[in-house]
Amino acid sequence: YGFSAIETPCVEHIENLTSKQGGDNEKLIFKILKRGEKLNVEAAQTEADVVDGGLRYDLTLPLSRYYANNSANLSAPFKALQVGSVWRADRPQKGRYREFYQCDGDVVGSDSLVNEVELIQIMDEVFRRFGIRVCIKMNNRKILSGIAEIIGEADKIVDITVAIDKLDKIGLDNVNDELRSKELSEGAIARLQPIIMLKGTNREKLAVLKKELAASEIAMKGIAEMEFILDRIEKLELTADLELDLTLARGLNYYTGAIFEVKALDVQIGSITGGGRYDNLTGVFGMDGMSGVGISFGADRIFDVLNQLELYPVDSLKTTQLLFVNFGEKEENYLLPLISKVRAAGIRTELYPESAKMKKQMGYADTKKIPFVAIVGENEINEGKINLKNMLTGEQSLVTLEELIERF
Repeated sequence: YGFSAIETPCVEHIENLTSKQGGDNEKLIFKILKRGEKLNVEAAQTEADVVDGGLRYDLTLPLSRYYANNSANLSAPFKALQVGSVWRADRPQKGRYREFYQCDGDVVGSDSLVNEVELIQIMDEVFRRFGIRVCIKMNNRKILSGIAEIIGEADKIVDITVAIDKLDKIGLDNVNDELRSKELSEGAIARLQPIIMLKGTNREKLAVLKKELAASEIAMKGIAEMEFILDRIEKLELTADLELDLTLARGLNYYTGAIFEVKALDVQIGSITGGGRYDNLTGVFGMDGMSGVGISFGADRIFDVLNQLELYPVDSLKTTQLLFVNFGEKEENYLLPLISKVRAAGIRTELYPESAKMKKQMGYADTKKIPFVAIVGENEINEGKINLKNMLTGEQSLVTLEELIERF
């Protein structure tokens, strides 16, 4: 799809991380104390006197800083691929970690909704290859803004989106209680119910929204964007289910258009991918009006799903293909140049590092699931042969170096 890999630092200036763009994640920042002479705890009046950095809570904010600093030397649009650790000071539990890996794909500097269409294709292809059945949920922050406008609570859009985003976690009654705690009127909460509980096909939902939100200009823009995406997606063959879900809000304030979330259908776990459109994230770094859209795969949760469904690719756990048994110094000197030739032929090969008992060396091969063991003692050296053992079948055969390479 044309993405370029970049790396960004795990540490960011604290003012970047607390710029009101990260929603609830800003409450979970691991903060870093000033160092050396700059750190004076006794004289500190506020947190700012002792804290100047923090660990990144996602990869999107660092990308925005990177793009703002380097845009003159980057393609327009810029398609960035990032894989790296992020940190959140959360309470560890199943599917929630203090350190976890994200794999992000972002397109910066393009307003085109074709990017959203391609990101849906990427999500679909990734999970098809993994063999994980998923539902790709999507919504649009403009529709959510229109809903807030129509129910007369436009200034509480953030409170509304943060609350309804928790619907599948805490249930409708608790969401309504949270809305009340944010001082939404009972009338507004009542008007919200049929919209967030909307049922039917994607097209049927949009038809109802067109009618209910006709008075909101911003909502109609969001509906038009959803129709654009659906018009193109329907021409493609997706393996995943694609569902318009009005309760999907994503807790991050920087989303401005389409938003996405991927749920695994066969495992109880939170979202395994998420993302969306952000129109002015680089504004924090002095570059206003730069649009972007991106998705983030949660690698650790995907690992959990693969393990629970026993889909983890078996080959990925096998590193070594061939282990040479070590009988001592004479055999080591003979084998080292021979093993170099085997490796040069592209065969992943180890020499056991010491002349331990044969049982221990074979046990090492079993533990690492090494499929073949090569036994070269004095007789094999004299004959210029290698005794190759298949660890699965137990079959052994005498082969030359050329025959061994040919066999692999």
